[in-house]
Amino acid sequence: MTARQTRSLKRYAWISVGAAVVTITLKLVAYRVTDSVGLLSDALESVVNLVAAVAAVIALGYAGKDPDEDHAFGHDKAEYFSSGFEGALVLAAAAGIAFTAIPRFFNPSPVEQVGLGTVVAVAASVLNFAVARLLFKAGREHRSVTLVADAHHLMTDVWTTVGVLAGVAIVFFTGWERLDPVIAVLVAVNIVRTGFALVRRSMLGLLDTALPPEDREKVHAILTTYEREHGIETHALRTRTAGARNFIAVHVLVPGEWSVDKGHDLLEWIENDIREAIPGTTMFTHLEPLHVPASYHDTGLDRTEAPRYA
Repeated sequence: MTARQTRSLKRYAWISVGAAVVTITLKLVAYRVTDSVGLLSDALESVVNLVAAVAAVIALGYAGKDPDEDHAFGHDKAEYFSSGFEGALVLAAAAGIAFTAIPRFFNPSPVEQVGLGTVVAVAASVLNFAVARLLFKAGREHRSVTLVADAHHLMTDVWTTVGVLAGVAIVFFTGWERLDPVIAVLVAVNIVRTGFALVRRSMLGLLDTALPPEDREKVHAILTTYEREHGIETHALRTRTAGARNFIAVHVLVPGEWSVDKGHDLLEWIENDIREAIPGTTMFTHLEPLHVPASYHDTGLDRTEAPRYA
């Protein structure tokens, strides 16, 4: 990730921070006006949004640092820590919502001034929706797991508000006061799903998960074309993702009579084609002689035996 990309992504993260501050204020006003535990749960989730947005700013700043002696492959994986932290906060928010809502089920209270509270909550929801769409676009364009996670979280907040407002309206018009805490608990259950999804995605990223199937198919198609047109073979293909960056390694086996220059040129062509097909990719290619048995001893993660070329 370049310094320019980092500055751009951090601007989006700061927009998320500003939106979180505004929505927290609006939702707390809505809660104070209505005394709805459902709206209180919605406000608590927005507090999580604020903490997560600040964490995103920090993570994006660290992920954008240039490679150094101790981190030769860059710092892109820092984004996974932000995404995982946000998922953990979502789960904590769900627990807090349930803790707040369950006692109200046994001691229900009426909701008040629903009209004003609804207007305020809807304003907060519209703001969250707009910011979420902005973050989705930027996150996918720049392959930022942090911004995408933040966008998912904000969209969860939007649907939470919609559900809460529906519940508040039903309580107001029917007098079913216990429905208010029930809605809050359902909100908690829904955001648990989002929290687990964010944590799982972060764990897979930290475990060097391979590129998505559609990207791997692109790599296989390029390699197959070169094998057919140049009489070569490839093996030991490995891929992984690290935030916005992809890493691909492959061994290329060429006829023994080829010169080093010819083999090197072929590797350059392969690398360029793959980088064009999958932007943000760092390539590692290893040239080997096609008809030497030792060339086939390193197809696994570790070489099975010492090579003998004599």
